[in-house]
Amino acid sequence: MNDSTALVTGANKGIGKEIARALLAAGCTVLLGSRDAERGQRAVDELGGGARLLVLDVTGEDSIAAAASRVERLDILVNNAGISVGAGTPAEATADELRRMYETNVFGVLAVTNAFLPLLRRSAHPRIVNVSSGTASLNGAGQFPVTGKSAGYRSSKAALNALTLYYAQALGDGFKVNALAPGLRRTDLNARAAASDGDPAEAAAGAVRLALLPDDGPTGGFFSWDGTPMPW
Repeated sequence: MNDSTALVTGANKGIGKEIARALLAAGCTVLLGSRDAERGQRAVDELGGGARLLVLDVTGEDSIAAAASRVERLDILVNNAGISVGAGTPAEATADELRRMYETNVFGVLAVTNAFLPLLRRSAHPRIVNVSSGTASLNGAGQFPVTGKSAGYRSSKAALNALTLYYAQALGDGFKVNALAPGLRRTDLNARAAASDGDPAEAAAGAVRLALLPDDGPTGGFFSWDGTPMPW
């Protein structure tokens, strides 16, 4: 699969850029999805090789359609773009905060995936990786602080997990559709992530593992960055 073409959304920084870097190292051509063309081009210039800029705002219908029209081949889609707004409990959160997060973390994934499905269906080895969060696990909620904080972000990622499973069931044979819990990484997602010493490249390795699954690999699963199955 080293001649595969991959699209990584939100790839101009953080985990997304490290996923792009790792896929390039594996021999893939990588379409670097970035809402901002200037920042995206800087990332492409840094990564070099087979990196290509694809201006893409996952919350914009016109932007998604335009991006899809410029791509001729796609084997791997990594839905990495995500945001976290506010960190309150449900009682402290606002409906606007949740709408903003769901627009990117759930609706954006649906819109981008559907726009690129015709190309993925033409691939011999179509793969979809949705970057989720370990905090989205409902069964594993006891592993995390029982405070109800970041309710909007966590619930949006739980919805993304459900969407992942439904896509895997609907797309069936040939497709491998899985969700990844990348762990807390040093990114600008929120203050807690910014203060973390977690290496984004370590999470990226987990995403690439799912992106390059063999044909007998799992689908409809939720996995930690190290390959361990996560509870839904």
